[in-house]
Amino acid sequence: MTTVKDIQAKLAEPFAAEDIEWRVQRAGVSGQAWAMVLAYVTNRAIMHRLDETVGMDRWRNEYTTAPDGGVMCGLSIKFSDEWVTKYDGAENTQVEAVKGGLSNAMKRAAVQWGVGRYLYNLEATFVPLTKEKPIHMAGWHVHYDTQSKTRYYWQAPKLPKWALPESEVKDGSN
Repeated sequence: MTTVKDIQAKLAEPFAAEDIEWRVQRAGVSGQAWAMVLAYVTNRAIMHRLDETVGMDRWRNEYTTAPDGGVMCGLSIKFSDEWVTKYDGAENTQVEAVKGGLSNAMKRAAVQWGVGRYLYNLEATFVPLTKEKPIHMAGWHVHYDTQSKTRYYWQAPKLPKWALPESEVKDGSN
């Protein structure tokens, strides 16, 4: 029989590197252009984790309007015959405002359940930025600095071994 502790442990397991995306939190130039980047788990990976952990019929999400036009997500998991819900919210985003707000609110609600929470333990991660566009963009990201109207390119850092599933650490794929 699956216990609450089993579910909690499974939800908290690290995700494969391919399920982690990075975004620029801050950027600047002090000699060399740089960016501080943050890791987060994709919404699709969260849905897959919930499906495989509790079953697609034992979790659900609900959305309501949050203060200042944001979005609240209630992420519920069914234990025996009782639904337990945890909430979190997000602002609508600049790109695909509503879709981005819904997705971010669900990601934040999933963290309330322990999903991807380990990513908050990553140290501040800085990457160098370059103005030179790579010949092949695979693995590269773009950051546009609105103040200088400059387009920069950067590569996502590798996750430390403790932030990867055992299968990726053992086979050396990261």
